Amino acid sequence: MSSIPANDLSNQEGDKLQKTSVSLGVGDQIPNVTTTNSTSLPGLSQLQEVFELGTGLLLPYAFQPLKAIETYLPGLASMWPFDITSSFNPSKDIPDLSGKVILVTGGNNGLGKETILQLAKHNPHKIFMASRTESKARDAIASIKSQISQDVDIEYLQLDLASLPSIKKAADQVTTRTDRLDILVLNAGIMAVPSAKTAAGQEIQLGTNHVGHFLLTKLLLPTLDHTAKKNSPDVRIISLSSAAWQMAPNIDTIVSTEKLLAQKPWTCYGASKAANVMFAAELARRYPQFTSVSLHPGMIKTDLYTPNLEVNPLVRYGSLLMGGLIFQTIEAGALNQLWLAAGARKEEIKNGQFYTPVGKVNNNKWATDAKDGKRLWEWTEQELKNAGY
Repeated sequence: MSSIPANDLSNQEGDKLQKTSVSLGVGDQIPNVTTTNSTSLPGLSQLQEVFELGTGLLLPYAFQPLKAIETYLPGLASMWPFDITSSFNPSKDIPDLSGKVILVTGGNNGLGKETILQLAKHNPHKIFMASRTESKARDAIASIKSQISQDVDIEYLQLDLASLPSIKKAADQVTTRTDRLDILVLNAGIMAVPSAKTAAGQEIQLGTNHVGHFLLTKLLLPTLDHTAKKNSPDVRIISLSSAAWQMAPNIDTIVSTEKLLAQKPWTCYGASKAANVMFAAELARRYPQFTSVSLHPGMIKTDLYTPNLEVNPLVRYGSLLMGGLIFQTIEAGALNQLWLAAGARKEEIKNGQFYTPVGKVNNNKWATDAKDGKRLWEWTEQELKNAGY
């Protein structure tokens, strides 16, 4: 997830964005933004941004200090007197995955690459690495294979979550290469980029982080259903959200492109993360034969932070001062999605719920509000129908 929780990275070439020169991609490229002089003093807008971030993320935990520590200060969470960290070890606790087919979006670096690496150690039949840039994906595949003893089939899958034609092409590639898909990890995304629209007309963060993954999943539903009926009843769809869901506006704004475009980038990011939670929950309601959950990976230092560190000196200096306590390693950050994707037994997972690290169900209004989940689902279907999908 995340310049807040770091789960995200974007994907590939494809349809050009409107109103901005932001370059997007899944899993291997962060947005290009105009940066300011690193020695400049923070302006009023930057102070306001930090204030909104702080209040949006911390106020919900005002009366839950242990949960706040667990979410935002994992370095402290592992120390006495808290000691509330997990003992999950993917090397030991993930079972044999023989025969299973896996797809991970944003798989060529960060949490996605670590997820593929750890899953590849347990003998899956095949892994699709969805990524924007082929050269970076090939490098990532070579890096992963150099760290494992098994000869695992890892196939590059070109995917641009901001481009509906690219998503259709990627799904077609998967269905022509396999009739089985056991684990779908919707890991990729973008964060707090300048206001823009996708070519299909959605606000860029909601369009990439939610609509793109929605279409990919929709196109793969027949394969997922076939797997559940013919191969294994344990089919899982894992959606990476983040604690930034707390910064989301109301559902009326989320499903109105006009209203959402009038919001600030962090609010739009929060909207996309709330949409990830609603999508996972509604998918579980509509397709209970699958295990569909969403998660917060923790505060992870990935490339998603780079634009904000460059633009806002308060964020940069705060990261330097508190980074050791706030930020986890990528290896630690991938644990929650690895536990949900393969480490936990199916009966251990509560379908449709939102999880914080590691394997802990966390109350989330977007996961439990079936009315809002249905509304987002129907809005997304209509958006895709309008675009010819």
